[in-house]
Amino acid sequence: MKSSAAAPVHLKPWSETDFALLVANNSPEMTSHLGGPETEEQLASRHRRYLAMQSDRGRMFRIALAAEEAEEAEEAEEAVGSIGYWEITWQGRPAWETGWGVLPEFQGRGIAATAARLVIAEARSTDRHRHLHAFPSQDHPASNGVCRKAGFTLRGECDFEYPKGRWMRGNDWSIDLDAGTP
Repeated sequence: MKSSAAAPVHLKPWSETDFALLVANNSPEMTSHLGGPETEEQLASRHRRYLAMQSDRGRMFRIALAAEEAEEAEEAEEAVGSIGYWEITWQGRPAWETGWGVLPEFQGRGIAATAARLVIAEARSTDRHRHLHAFPSQDHPASNGVCRKAGFTLRGECDFEYPKGRWMRGNDWSIDLDAGTP
């Protein structure tokens, strides 16, 4: 899927070769709001889950940025992050959840917000759940800003467990997938 934004952001289905993105995103800087870096074994397990998630129950994507003059050339694309959506039960109802990570050298360009809008369209196209949620930490202004820019509505504060065994305070951002294009 390709965006219509000025930056040529594409979502590509997660593949075997995307393990390097997990490694690149596993720095203390990138994981400070998520409980810290994972072990190599945890990364390998996450990668297997992402590969298996290419179904009607969720999908993971590589965020690719292409040079404008060669948008369709695979070799001109650069992997700059990851994003996906997966099934959850939230407040007793089935829904989608989304999350993303953009490598530090590509942050601040609107890439995450563009990718989030593309994931909204992907989740909407499944016609499976009415709502898509994002739960950024309250102390992560960049991710909360992505939610705002992508068209999510702040529903309020919430506590959730992530990773398992670690409770954090976050914001519940939601978008009604039945309401039309954001």
